[in-house]
Amino acid sequence: MPANALSEGWFAIAKSTMPTAAHDGRTHDRDRQRRFEAVVLPHLDVAYGLARWLTRSDQHAEDVVQTACLRAFQFFDSFQGASARAWLLAIVRNTSYSWIEKHRAEELSTPFEEEVHTPAAGGVATPEPEAELLRRADREMLRAGFAALPVPWREVMVLRELEGLSYKEIAAIGGIPIGTVMSRLARARRQLQSYLTRNGARGTPS
Repeated sequence: MPANALSEGWFAIAKSTMPTAAHDGRTHDRDRQRRFEAVVLPHLDVAYGLARWLTRSDQHAEDVVQTACLRAFQFFDSFQGASARAWLLAIVRNTSYSWIEKHRAEELSTPFEEEVHTPAAGGVATPEPEAELLRRADREMLRAGFAALPVPWREVMVLRELEGLSYKEIAAIGGIPIGTVMSRLARARRQLQSYLTRNGARGTPS
């Protein structure tokens, strides 16, 4: 997962997707572009990370993020000043799903009907045995385990476990109830635990 801001080249790529006066037929609003760069572009690293996990390809993730940046700029006036990160991730998430539907539609089929559970007020915490297993697993095994998850489960795991988003933010990004977020997390954690157990997770530092 990219943990820091991407290189300056990434900002240049994103900026190159922004329409100019020649593209949209209006006088270019430089102030709007500056606000977009200040508010949205700092979250490109997280956006790329989500796209990379969903598409499982560096190149396709770049394409998805560029398309998402263009869409974000086009609809920037609709941004109401809430969480810019969540707003951008929702666009990246939808763009990623559109790409998957076009190129790998079979990956979006749910393995079995999803039940929505509403946990107790404290939310869903990773059970201690699972948490310990995650701590002991090496980086490459974790990557493989995450990649093996169904797309909807992989999505919530990345947003929760890798990016630290709240259940409410994840629900807003995915357009799903919080109960569904918790249900998917619980199932994803169980499947990841099973994968790591089968493949002999060791205490290699990550």
